[in-house]
Amino acid sequence: MSSRRQFISLLGGAAVVWPLAARAQQAGVPLVGLLVSTQIDDRQIAAIRQGLKDAGYIEGRNVAIKYRSGDGRFDRLPAMAAELAADAPAAIIALAPAAALAAKAATATIPIVFSIGGDAVKLGLVSSLNRPGGNVTGVTFFVNTLGAKRLELLRELVPSAAHIGFLVNPANPTSESQVTDVRAAARERRVDLLVVNAGSEREIDAGFASFVQQRVNAIVIGADSLFLSRRDQVVGLAARHALPAIYNLREYVDNGGLITYGASITDAFRLAGGYAGRILKGEKPPDLPVQQTVKFELAVNLKTAKALGLTVPDKLLVAADEVIE
Repeated sequence: MSSRRQFISLLGGAAVVWPLAARAQQAGVPLVGLLVSTQIDDRQIAAIRQGLKDAGYIEGRNVAIKYRSGDGRFDRLPAMAAELAADAPAAIIALAPAAALAAKAATATIPIVFSIGGDAVKLGLVSSLNRPGGNVTGVTFFVNTLGAKRLELLRELVPSAAHIGFLVNPANPTSESQVTDVRAAARERRVDLLVVNAGSEREIDAGFASFVQQRVNAIVIGADSLFLSRRDQVVGLAARHALPAIYNLREYVDNGGLITYGASITDAFRLAGGYAGRILKGEKPPDLPVQQTVKFELAVNLKTAKALGLTVPDKLLVAADEVIE
């Protein structure tokens, strides 16, 4: 199922959930707001529900969830966060840095649980990881420190790659640190790096045109909600231009991407759901230290490798958590 169809399926379910959420709240069932920067598929929402279930809460039975998605448009998030806050939910779960920052700006009293790739302290979400302070806590997963590993994996697949492109969204609060990390890794490996900014669907097309014009050998796709929500477009452009690409989340490989390496987003979402459940039971965000998921996923799509004329080394296949044939 494509990401677009998965999200439409989710919205179909949410159309039933939202009126139910209002009735449930009136009946005393706690309401949880869910604010996401991008589309979210069934596997990811299931992880949040599992976290809530682990804490004793089942959607439709003793908790209601109201969903709001920016669909990759960060400018939509402040209004959506304000809308959720106006409903006075028991907690708000915010996925991705932009969503978390929008939620924090919308309320200083409603508990917020984030799940983000990035440094929560540098982003201003919490005062410290052990003592978050205020009304915000959550889960972080590695985004900014994996550039070296992704470049290494990409060059194992394309040993001759000496000119590599890096696509990044400048509107992402973590973009600067991502560029710093990847630049450092490229210098260490004596790789010529071309950084291209893309903050919209049209700019993604233009970014790939730049990669082709500058004759890059392979590309790294930055960690970003826009790229994730447009992964059909991103993966399709990589295929059309025969550019080997590495991504940060397993979801890209499901859509035909060549290789992904990064933290398990579903594990992070499960932990966030669990924290929301603990808050529903009466715990407070300042008493819940920011967690960090330590689960990583390496996935390889052999069909895509074959189409690109690449041979995947055996050691990569052995190390992979998932191999799509």
